[in-house]
Amino acid sequence: MTAVAIGASPAGAGPVLALDACFDRAKEPYTSVVDSHLHTRPFGGKAIPFEELTGYLHKSGVRYASMYGIGQTLPVDSGCTYYLDCPGVPVVPSMKNDFVNAANYLEERPEDPGLALSMTFMDLNHPETIPSGIDLYDKEFPGAFRWAGEVNLVKQALFPNQHEPATRENIKDWAPFMKVLRDRGIPITIHSDLGSDAERTKYLPLMEETLRRYPKNKIVWAHMGLSKELSTMDPDQHIGILERLLDRYPRLTLDLSWRVLEDQYFSRPGVRQKYAAFLDRYPTRAIPGTDFVAAANKDYQVYAEELEVTSRINKALGDEAFRDIALGRNYFRLLGIDRTPPKVCKVR
Repeated sequence: MTAVAIGASPAGAGPVLALDACFDRAKEPYTSVVDSHLHTRPFGGKAIPFEELTGYLHKSGVRYASMYGIGQTLPVDSGCTYYLDCPGVPVVPSMKNDFVNAANYLEERPEDPGLALSMTFMDLNHPETIPSGIDLYDKEFPGAFRWAGEVNLVKQALFPNQHEPATRENIKDWAPFMKVLRDRGIPITIHSDLGSDAERTKYLPLMEETLRRYPKNKIVWAHMGLSKELSTMDPDQHIGILERLLDRYPRLTLDLSWRVLEDQYFSRPGVRQKYAAFLDRYPTRAIPGTDFVAAANKDYQVYAEELEVTSRINKALGDEAFRDIALGRNYFRLLGIDRTPPKVCKVR
C-alpha cells in the first residue's frame, strides 16, 4: 500500500508517497486512512449520491472503507430520516439498503477508495431467516459481499422503535449463518451495548455468550460496547472488561467508530492516555471508523469533522498501534487484503 500524504488540513488528501517511503507522523495527518464503519445509506429519506460520497472519502484521505447500509430501516411512508426523531415508529431489518449499495458499487466499481460491501439485513432475533437471505445475495450479487453488519444484538437507542435485545436462545440459533461467515472468513460487526448509566454491565452477558459460542468467527464489537446511554462507565473497569475478553477470544476485534467515544470518554482529563495505553498493549485488535450516516442533509464538512473527531485517539497511540489501526493493517488482515501500510518513520 502507498501511504497518503495530506497537507495542512487534518482531513485533506495530498500526494502519494513512494512505495519505500515511511509515514512521518510529524508532517502527515493523524486521520485514519480506513473507515471500517461507514453507513452509505440512511435510516430513511434520501441518501448522499454514491459518487459524491466516494468523493468525500478521496478528498479526506480515506482509501478503504466498509460499505454498510443500514439494515434497520424506517418505513418509507414515515417521513423520518432518523429514528430518534420518530419514537414509536418501528425500525425493522430490511434488505433494501444492501441491494441499493450493491447496485451502486457494481455499477461504479471504484478502486480508490477500495470498498467492502456489507450485509446489514440480518435480524438477530429471527436467525432462521438469515441463511436464505445470504443465499439470495449469493444469487443476485455473487461474491460481492465481504462483510456482515452492523447488526444489532442490543441497541438501547432503538428501544422506542420496538427493538428488543436478542436472547441467549436466539444466539444459540445463529449457528447456521455464523458457520457460513466463518467458512468464508467474513467479519461481522455487532452492536451490543454494555449497559446504561443505571446498570453499566446489564447486557455484557449477551456479548459474552456470543463470543463463547462463536470463538472462531471474526467478531467486531461496535463502539467497544459504549453508547450515549452509558456515559459514566469507569474507564478502568471498561478497559478491564475489554482486556479479559481480548485475552480469551483471539478473533475478537474492537471497533473505535462513533464520536461518542471521543465526546464522552477519550476527551475527559487523563482518560485518553488510559485508552491509548490499552490500545498500545493490544495494537492488532482494533479498527477505526466514523459511523457516518450518509443522509442527504449532510455534506463533506460533516464527514470531514466526523473523521477528524474519531481519529483524535490516533495522536496518542504509539507507532505500532498507529500503523496497525490508523494506517489500516488490522483492517487489511481482517479482510485478507494483500496490502502493507508504510512503516512509521523513526524519530531522529
